[in-house]
Amino acid sequence: MSAYEFAVLGLILPCQRAALVHAIEETVTDFGLHIGHDVTFHDSESIAGRDKSAAFVATYFGSPAHVDADIVEQITQENVPIIPTVGPADDFNANVPDFLQALNGHRRRHDDMAMTELTSVMLEAVGLLRRQRRVFISYRRTESRAAALQLHDLLTARGFDVFLDTHDIRQGDPFQDVLWHRLCDSDVIVMLETPGFFDSKWTRHEIARALAKEIHVLRVVWPEHQPSKLTELAKTIYLRSEDLPVADGPIRTQIANVIALAVERLRSRSIASRYQSITGRLRADIQKFGARVEGIGAHRAIAVRLPDDRRIWAYPVVGIPTAEILNEIADKARNAGQRELPVLVYDHIGIRDSWSSHLDWLDENIRAVRAIKLSEAAWSFAAWED
Repeated sequence: MSAYEFAVLGLILPCQRAALVHAIEETVTDFGLHIGHDVTFHDSESIAGRDKSAAFVATYFGSPAHVDADIVEQITQENVPIIPTVGPADDFNANVPDFLQALNGHRRRHDDMAMTELTSVMLEAVGLLRRQRRVFISYRRTESRAAALQLHDLLTARGFDVFLDTHDIRQGDPFQDVLWHRLCDSDVIVMLETPGFFDSKWTRHEIARALAKEIHVLRVVWPEHQPSKLTELAKTIYLRSEDLPVADGPIRTQIANVIALAVERLRSRSIASRYQSITGRLRADIQKFGARVEGIGAHRAIAVRLPDDRRIWAYPVVGIPTAEILNEIADKARNAGQRELPVLVYDHIGIRDSWSSHLDWLDENIRAVRAIKLSEAAWSFAAWED
């Protein structure tokens, strides 16, 4: 079962498909991933068998014949991104079916035969750009410090941004506020479950809040320890005595590599489920007043159609919004030719008060993009004013 899945549909030339696969392979290899094992490509014949729990994106190569349109229409209701793409001089409306025309699309360039731009857009959709890969290690210093340091270095080498409290909280910062903030900004929690892990209220709270935020947990259970039932649904790796020569680590290299691969696979599912959760909640909330989601396109932009027929582009963010992300969304909307004001939608629970105030200030003073809490999105859209 693959960690990440891509679908390439529509009228695509063999040379175009080969260039796209090669460009994606060059990037994922940097993370220790392999095409055919960790990364799967689907076409119109295999798409029905995709793993719906994995991070997924489809791209549709448009043509006047609308090849594979029936297949693409079937997956538009699954809360997954579909990126319509057309050639440099093609008419977008003529080459893309009606039900995809509301989506953020991609126009290929004459000077990009290697599909570099389309590759970047697809990798962004499944969270495989380097700045998107965030992991939080939860552990007790008195029992697993060496193993935590080992996994920090190993995962960092595999392209993850890893949070470890001893490394990533500066002196003078409010320790617990920063920790909760970074936890909310993580894709996966690696939980080193030692015998005394749940004796600490802080580690108990870390795991409970991770689950409350729908962040997936990978628990690594120490030898001869009976794991807690509090996390019995978490993905679990059990260590044997020979995997841990010293009580607090490091873990035997072969098993540490197994853990790193498990983090990758679980991260894919965490990203997929959290984006689907945001989209699903937004879809359900706006339907209450007659609006609807028309689909999800490039950059995971959600096309929202209001009852008065206006369209809003909502860009969901998993994790902590930043000024840089606001700027990127404004640029993406401008490059896509969107006349409507783009909206960043995010889950504010757990974000530091000072950061929330910063976001409110940005929203009041930067008019190129709006930032709205997910819990307030339907309320805002119901009386939308540009």
